[in-house]
Amino acid sequence: MKDVSIVSCPAYEEGACREALIRALEPIGGLDFVKPGMRVGIKANLVSFLKPEAGATTHPVLLSALTKLLLERGAASVVIGDSPGGLFTAAYVKNVYRATGMHQAEAAGAELNMDFTQKEADNPAGAVAKRFTYTGWLDGCDGLIDFCKLKSHGMMAMSAAAKNMFGTIPGTLKPEYHYKYPNAADFARMIVDLDEYFRPDLSIVDGVVGMDGNGPTMGDAKPMGLLAASRSPHRADLVCAELIGLRREDVPTLEAAYERGLIPASWRELDIAGDVDALRVADFNNIGTKNDVVFFGEMLLGEGNSPLKRAFGKVMQKALSSRPGPEKGACVGCGKCAEICPAKAITMRDKLPRIDRGKCIRCFCCQEFCPKGAMKVVRPPIARILNK
Repeated sequence: MKDVSIVSCPAYEEGACREALIRALEPIGGLDFVKPGMRVGIKANLVSFLKPEAGATTHPVLLSALTKLLLERGAASVVIGDSPGGLFTAAYVKNVYRATGMHQAEAAGAELNMDFTQKEADNPAGAVAKRFTYTGWLDGCDGLIDFCKLKSHGMMAMSAAAKNMFGTIPGTLKPEYHYKYPNAADFARMIVDLDEYFRPDLSIVDGVVGMDGNGPTMGDAKPMGLLAASRSPHRADLVCAELIGLRREDVPTLEAAYERGLIPASWRELDIAGDVDALRVADFNNIGTKNDVVFFGEMLLGEGNSPLKRAFGKVMQKALSSRPGPEKGACVGCGKCAEICPAKAITMRDKLPRIDRGKCIRCFCCQEFCPKGAMKVVRPPIARILNK
């Protein structure tokens, strides 16, 4: 059995998507975990009220094709669910289902989750998330498939299989988790804790059309023409990062997985079905996430963890770290950024957001959920110069 499978899939056409899914799944054992009578859950990425063509959510044609394959395999039922950013209520999520085209998957035989209970999990094996609240619908599933979207991401550099499982946290609680884990490394460790707690049977990446630029919600739809699949979300992500021009070190969730021995140091150490070189995405516009603080510190002071280097790192952190910032002329003064900010670092003055940099934890929630895409990831000039 292969570690990861990648295949071409040029468009969201029903027959092509079904055939591509079969080709992607076969090298990693297909749907052999599905037993007759099972209830299979599909954790899709339904982040917000965005149409399928925006490139931000798992496409309904793929979800429809997978639903049919699961039912043909003998699954008694298939349920698709997610907790978008916002209220985890029937009224709110129904509108997200409608906007993202999920009724197409429903017509193919899937159920759309209508269980909005919340449960508490004890997770002593977690690195940082020893206890957390999750969406109760997952308890009713005998098997779980993580079906994500390949996108750029302000805080985590890339949103794919590992990051998709953050949608197991009820939407209104997500800002609390950002505030609890403001450091990118700890936030990534929390994500990996969720992945390891739920352990999806299968991870599939929708990269037919993804999103680059100001992702994960307000970037540009990016044709990629590919699907990826793996039994491990972290192995799938390691290959996806390579496909869009990121290193393991650029993606905090991959670093968190690597420190726990869940992935090798390089994608080259994986047994991959498919041609990575042929499926690389040309000119993928990554937000820009290289760890300038670490690399600049090592360049000047050498490797190691001396007191001088730690002190230097704290100073340079503020000077070099990317941060959210409003784009002049694009902001309409709706105040959504101030409303969603977990650190309460944003206030509205004269219908424009003002960010208190001393309070900002750089979670990029404001950038992710700005309805106009006016909040951008801004890299300080010195960081851009050093990267060159």
